[in-house]
Amino acid sequence: MRLLLAAFGDPGHAFPAIALGRELAARGHEVWLETWSRWREHVEREGMRFAAAPEYQAFPTRERPLKPYEAAVKAARASSVLVRDVEPDLVVADILTVAAGLAAELAGRPWATLVPHLLPTPEPGFPLYSTGARLPRTAAGRAWWRALDPLALIGARRGRGDLNGARARLGLSSLAHVHGGISRRLALVATFPQLEYPRAVWPAAARVTGPLLWERPAAAVEPPPGEGPLVLVAPSTSQDPGGALLAATLEGLADEPVRVLGVAPGHPVRAPRNARVVEWLSYADAMRQADAVVCHAGHGTLARALASGAPVIACPVAGDMAENGARVAWAGAGVSLPRRLIGPRGVRLAVRKVLAGPSFALRAATFSAWARTHDGAAAAADAVEELARG
Repeated sequence: MRLLLAAFGDPGHAFPAIALGRELAARGHEVWLETWSRWREHVEREGMRFAAAPEYQAFPTRERPLKPYEAAVKAARASSVLVRDVEPDLVVADILTVAAGLAAELAGRPWATLVPHLLPTPEPGFPLYSTGARLPRTAAGRAWWRALDPLALIGARRGRGDLNGARARLGLSSLAHVHGGISRRLALVATFPQLEYPRAVWPAAARVTGPLLWERPAAAVEPPPGEGPLVLVAPSTSQDPGGALLAATLEGLADEPVRVLGVAPGHPVRAPRNARVVEWLSYADAMRQADAVVCHAGHGTLARALASGAPVIACPVAGDMAENGARVAWAGAGVSLPRRLIGPRGVRLAVRKVLAGPSFALRAATFSAWARTHDGAAAAADAVEELARG
């Protein structure tokens, strides 16, 4: 088959698309991946054809405000040319790449959505997504969150109106349902089912596949010498370019009976005696050796840690990181620090808690065991093939 994937260029979105595309290409399909040019070499090395995505400003700023879906409309018109040229049997659009789904509709092609994290659509009684609140344990807690459901619905309806405005500018019909940026034919939810809160009714199109894991080639790195537990610090390069989390962890754990391996791309860092800091490393290799992972809880890093059997100290700062941190704490495979506590003392106490007993490590091990017998890329590719064959 001929398949076109499209992904936002941040690693948390591009890497899962590359993982899926690699699996589909290995099955003999002709796979195109439209994403940012920085990933071209990797896309082609994994057996796919590369297409450069339109790189417009996607989110409004004070200096450069945007109308709702302004960038998506421009990108949809550009991407529709690619869809017409490739003539794919199916388009798979990353959840942030609404333009690819719109372009597929313009060309009369079916499309699916790749959700490279937790399913963000609401459920009655669930906390508002991305707030970092845990699933309520009492009837009173569920009633409290149900009382806020109308506020979430107001936002969803506003989003529907904005999307329908963009669809009208492209000559597409309006949608009656909310969350129209997610395909109603197939939504690949690339996360661990153990991190999803139990729903009374799952969307019919949603398929939880397990995480789609891919990383850039990198050399293995030796951890610091010694016998103490190994703590890996894996900060977000996009949300923490100054290395604040690494600095806090190095300071907080300098006198602890642990070894620390940290990542600091682009700038030198002075490490205490029990630590080693490198510019980059293979997370797949390092996390298999780690007794705990300190991270900002971007979904890709979080999923890699759990697939490796390492419990997590989540230090969320933006986006859906607070939600990811809440889910890993709810699942018992780590702890989540409120933003106000992310500092040397907070990280030190959180690491002590995770390493103090076996419960977190044992729970993380169940994720690793599940991942060994459930290949997320294979499950997602199966679903893509099923829909494409119709």
